[in-house]
Amino acid sequence: MDYLMISAALLAFFVKGISGFANTLVFTTITGFGYNNVNITPVELILGYPTNLVIAWKERKNTDYRIWLFPALLVCLGSIPGMLFLKSGNTQYIKIFFGLIVIGLGVEMLFREYSIKQRKSSKAVLFMIGALSGLLSGLYGVGALLAAYMSRTTKDSGSFKGNICIVFIVENTFRIIVYIILGIMNKEIFVKAASLIPFMALGLAGGMLSAKFMPEKTVKRMVIIMLIISGAVLVINNI
Repeated sequence: MDYLMISAALLAFFVKGISGFANTLVFTTITGFGYNNVNITPVELILGYPTNLVIAWKERKNTDYRIWLFPALLVCLGSIPGMLFLKSGNTQYIKIFFGLIVIGLGVEMLFREYSIKQRKSSKAVLFMIGALSGLLSGLYGVGALLAAYMSRTTKDSGSFKGNICIVFIVENTFRIIVYIILGIMNKEIFVKAASLIPFMALGLAGGMLSAKFMPEKTVKRMVIIMLIISGAVLVINNI
């Protein structure tokens, strides 16, 4: 059995169940030690799609198209160059780039977590976040940069989870179609993803259940620190 993939699926979707995002960062960081991104991103995309549907449906009363529509469109546009680079890019530099992005994202999230004053994002900031997140989504399926925007425009965790997961659904649908056209997603990818579905479901269920009992701030800070450390290790291993 592929214990690296299994461990990644369990942990990544446990985090997804708790926070509504960061599954791709966790999954890609762990599996990045044994696989190339072109073999990781499509698998995680297939696994993540139904989890977004589940969470979006659960939080459907907290969603608002005025929050998720604009970033969803930007992510789709920004993902095009990322997907093309995924097919032809140098994997060593891709992993270094990904590690740096993970570190930067983790540090930004950590500062925001401890910040007392919360500021609203301007439209210019939203555009940059959406475009960069789209590029990262094409390369790795990483849409976690959207969390920086959603955290500023939603009132609670339910609203945050519901709206960000709708953005992921729109982007995931678009990316699956393009991946198939580019030949990135094939039969082997679907078979690998199918074998991991039970572990994905177990991790998601565990995360959603834990979210009801565990302090949200404590879990979020632990995830952020773990991402920073994982990103640093990934960069060091590929220099």
